Amino acid sequence: MARKCVITGKGPRTGNARSHALNSTKRRWGANVQKVRILVDGKPKRVYVSARALKSGKVERV
Repeated sequence: MARKCVITGKGPRTGNARSHALNSTKRRWGANVQKVRILVDGKPKRVYVSARALKSGKVERV
């Protein structure tokens, strides 16, 4: 399973790593997702949720 937020859909972003000589190689920035227990369909389940969704109160820990 990919590290993707089940609430907001946030996942890793891609871009270029640039050296001082401006050489470029592809790299990834991972989203700040935490593995937490939340209620899904009335049952506690362990899923990945973004830190921003946790801080804004979009999801409640169990």
